Amino acid sequence: MKTCPKFTFGVGDRFAHGAHAQLTAFIEAKKLGIDIVPVWNKSNREHNIIGSEPSQTRAAADKAVADLGWTGDYLLDADHINLTTVDRFVAPCDFFTLDVADDIGEAATAEDVAAFIAKHPELIGTVSIEGIDRPFEITQADVEKAANKFLKATQKAAAIYQHIVAAKGGVDEFVTEVSMDETDSPQTPPELLIILAAIADQGIPIQTIAPKFTGRFNKGVDYVGDLKQFETEFNDDLAVIAHAVKTYGLPATLKLSVHSGSDKFSIYPIIKQALRRTGAGLHVKTAGTNWLEEIIGLAEAGGSGLDLAKQIYAKSLEKKAALCEPYATVIDIRDEKLPTAEEVNGWTSEQFTSALRHDQANPGYNADLRQLLHVGFKVAAQLGDTYLNALVENREVVSKNVTGNLLERHMKPLFL
Repeated sequence: MKTCPKFTFGVGDRFAHGAHAQLTAFIEAKKLGIDIVPVWNKSNREHNIIGSEPSQTRAAADKAVADLGWTGDYLLDADHINLTTVDRFVAPCDFFTLDVADDIGEAATAEDVAAFIAKHPELIGTVSIEGIDRPFEITQADVEKAANKFLKATQKAAAIYQHIVAAKGGVDEFVTEVSMDETDSPQTPPELLIILAAIADQGIPIQTIAPKFTGRFNKGVDYVGDLKQFETEFNDDLAVIAHAVKTYGLPATLKLSVHSGSDKFSIYPIIKQALRRTGAGLHVKTAGTNWLEEIIGLAEAGGSGLDLAKQIYAKSLEKKAALCEPYATVIDIRDEKLPTAEEVNGWTSEQFTSALRHDQANPGYNADLRQLLHVGFKVAAQLGDTYLNALVENREVVSKNVTGNLLERHMKPLFL
């Protein structure tokens, strides 16, 4: 098993032009004593939309590492894969996010559910966990309900994991994550305990798990929800993971993964305090926010860069329904808050960047526009070389924004 470093950041390089700027943020963080490992990730859906291959993401990451002299670890994530999509990722990737969110609720066989309950009497009754003040009171009916909801999903995860091992020649030299975040209902800490017991039973050496937390984790914008409730839930989840590692023999490196974790500024102090208190690790996905920094950089450059940013917004507004459909569970756009294409066409660079850059103190900031452009990368992909050439021509200002966003808005608040 490849050991997952304690702190990792998932970074997306959708057009394979941002790896150098992204890695620069990790280099600068290291100078400040913040030791975070980059995990470049791009989902099958995003590869299909853009028309790229995982090997291109690997090549871009490898080149940035070589050019900038990075000597630390780095990983390439096969993001949100399943049995039907994993094969193209096997060769270039060494981190696999097994996405079984769509399998939640698919019932396992009655025999499998009964066998799980019989194997885990420790899950029934008063369950005390170090670090949680009040014990869980879990009935057999609770375990049966959770098993019916999640057991089949863990079996699907095991099938994907075993497929990867076989495809790699029987060698498990990669990091395994199980993702359950892109679903409608959050998993409670007692449910997480039951899920981890089931994952252990399936023989998956999981090192990160991405549950769905309470509240909204919309793409590219701040957390929406009860901060006190999130704090309790996050801390309870950390305690559950530590308990599961000891009880079920899961890898000691197992840690929480916060998907759609970019820009969740209001929960960063909670996470930082919890990590310092417990010494736990963390994986944070910041993927799509990097593409937004490219658009901000183009708009900031003015001239043809600003014109292109306006063009991308206008087309995104026109194609809004189709762009939003695949991301329905992780966006929340109010149509009435979106400016018209005509209005945006009259904006200055400052007006455009004020609307898009995630600075909630700026009166011009528009979270709805930001979410729309977050899913609008398909429009840029359809522009082909027009977009890619603009990134090259405006590399300096684009890179400044990509690096600054990761370092100043994400790494420092979480770890410094």
